[in-house]
Amino acid sequence: MKTAGSVLISFLMILLVAPLVHGQDLSKYRGFSFGMSRAEVAGQVAPQTLQTKMVFKHPAIVEEATWWPRDSSGALQRVEPVWQVLFTFYNGELSKILVTYDSQATKGLTVEDMVVAISGQYGTATRPNVPLSFPTNELYMSSEIVTARWEDSQYSLNLFRSSFLNSFGLVMFSKRLDGQVRTAFAESLQQENQVEDPQEESARLRTEVDKLEVTRQKNKKTFRP
Repeated sequence: MKTAGSVLISFLMILLVAPLVHGQDLSKYRGFSFGMSRAEVAGQVAPQTLQTKMVFKHPAIVEEATWWPRDSSGALQRVEPVWQVLFTFYNGELSKILVTYDSQATKGLTVEDMVVAISGQYGTATRPNVPLSFPTNELYMSSEIVTARWEDSQYSLNLFRSSFLNSFGLVMFSKRLDGQVRTAFAESLQQENQVEDPQEESARLRTEVDKLEVTRQKNKKTFRP
């Protein structure tokens, strides 16, 4: 009897723990998983609702794809409060997902309401109250304050309230891939700001001076006050 009781207790513990383990899987959002290719992401949405752009090509390829979960008539494809989803890809791998919720769909909801809803899927949250930057996204301020966070050693999911859009947002990312994106972004900015080779710059300036002198001589002959 004692053995049977122990087995029953162990079985019940497994049933209790299993949903928690599943709920804390931060590697996925809906049907999207970090590491997916852009083609795999596009295969899960209506093609006409996905808009892609190249952020930069060097020193790595970083692309963004924006998805509005609405059809051409503006109707929601499914009942959900999502207005926009922005996918970021690093060398072809999905590295970050930024979800912007519709302000009307979340009107009246408090931070606590959002935390409870999200915790049902991802487990217990922390409250870091730290800034989160958005270096390439024009919809948001340069940084927003994280109101709740769910994370493990590989992934991070962050809830914030946009001070500009007056709506909630959820940004989740692979720590490994997002770190590489940020490094590539910094290197890309550095490359853009680098001064040209001095000899090339000098030759360019001489060419400009020569062109200006030719224009000057021409205008001297034709100018009348």
